[in-house]
Amino acid sequence: MLSPETRMIIKSTAPVLEDHGVAITTRFYSRMFEEHPELLNIFNHANQAQGRQQTALAKTVYAAAVHIDNLEEIMPAVIQIAHKHVSLGVKPEHYPIVGAHLLIAMKEVLGDAATDEIIQAWSDAYGVIADAFISVEKSMYQTTAKQENGWNYFKDFVVARKVKESDVITSFYLKPADGSNVPTYIPGQYISVRVSIPGEKYTMIRQYSLSQASKPDEFRISVKREADNDPNGIVSIYLHKQVNEGDRLEVSAPAGVFVLDASKTTPVAFISGGVGITPMMSMFETVATSTPERPTVFLHGARNRSQHAFDEDIRSFVNRMENASYSTVYSDEENGFITRAMLEEHVDPAGDAYVCGPVPFMVSMIRELRNIGMDDSRIHYEFFGPAMDLEELKSQ
Repeated sequence: MLSPETRMIIKSTAPVLEDHGVAITTRFYSRMFEEHPELLNIFNHANQAQGRQQTALAKTVYAAAVHIDNLEEIMPAVIQIAHKHVSLGVKPEHYPIVGAHLLIAMKEVLGDAATDEIIQAWSDAYGVIADAFISVEKSMYQTTAKQENGWNYFKDFVVARKVKESDVITSFYLKPADGSNVPTYIPGQYISVRVSIPGEKYTMIRQYSLSQASKPDEFRISVKREADNDPNGIVSIYLHKQVNEGDRLEVSAPAGVFVLDASKTTPVAFISGGVGITPMMSMFETVATSTPERPTVFLHGARNRSQHAFDEDIRSFVNRMENASYSTVYSDEENGFITRAMLEEHVDPAGDAYVCGPVPFMVSMIRELRNIGMDDSRIHYEFFGPAMDLEELKSQ
C-alpha cells in the first residue's frame, strides 16, 4: 500500500509526465539497452525504431499517475499487457532492471524538477505496479504450465504445411517437434513466434493470431507479408521467403484477451479489415461448428480480390449455418468500404461485434457501431502492436 503522501506526490507529477513522458521513455529504453543488450532479444526492434513502444510506455506511466488512488482502474490494461509479457517470456528478474533505468531516465530528463522526494515516491509506486504485473504473470505461467500439453516460454514446432491464402497472406500449420499435442485455446488468442534471422544479432519475436478453431494437434497462423522497405516486415518476409515445410520455429503458448464468448447464442458480427481477418477465422469457425444456429454476420474489407484471404472457407461455413450472412468490400473499387449504412443493414446492435484491422479501420468501425446504437460493452476489439489509446485515436 502506498501512503497518502506518496500518492499525492505521484498525482502531482501527472501533468509533467503528460508533457515529457515520451522523452523519459525514449531515454529509458536507450539507457536500458546500452547496459542490458540481451533484452533486445525480447523487444520489438521495429516498434522501438518507430517510437511506438516509447509512446505506449509513456501512456502507461501517465495512466498509473492519474489512477494512483485506485490502481484497479488500470487492471484491464495490466492484464492485457501481462498476456503480451507472458507470450514474450518476460520474467520477474526483468522488473528491477526496468525500474532502475526508468527512475534514472526521469531524473535525467526532468533534472532538478525530479526531486529526491519525487524519485522516492515513484520508486515506491513502481514497486507496487511491478508486483501487480509479477503476480498476474506468475498466475498465467502456472495456469499455462498445468494445462494439458501446456508449457512456459518457448517450445520447438515444425512447419507441417505452408499454404498461400492470398497474394499477401500465407498460413503456417505448426505441430510440436516432440510429437505431442497442443493445448486448447480460446478463439481469438495469439502465439509468439521467435526466430533467429541470418545476419541479425538478436532474436526477433512477433505475435500472430491463431487463425483456425482449436485443434488437438496443431496451430495455424496466417502471416501477411509486409513491404520490403517496411521496418515491421523483417520477420514476415523471413517467414514467407525462408521458412518452408519441415523447418522449425520457436513458439509460445497461446495468450491474449481479445477472445470470443462462445457460451452466447445471441447475434454476433465479425468485422475485419485486411489481415485483421486472422483472429476472426478462429472465432467464426468456432461459432460455425459449435453453435451453427447462432445469428452470425461476417463483414470483411480488403484492398482487392487478390489480397482477400479465406473467402472460400468463409462461404463454405456460411452455407452450413442456419442464420449466417457474409459480405465483402474492396477499397480499390468504388464505394469499397464498410459504411454505417452497411452496418445498419447487417448488424444487430443488441448483439456483439468483434472488430480487428488497421487503426483507421478500427476507429471508423467502433465509431459507427456506436452510431447505430451498439453499447460499448458489446463492442470487442484489438489493435496490432503496442497498447494504444483508443479514445485519443477516435477523437482524431
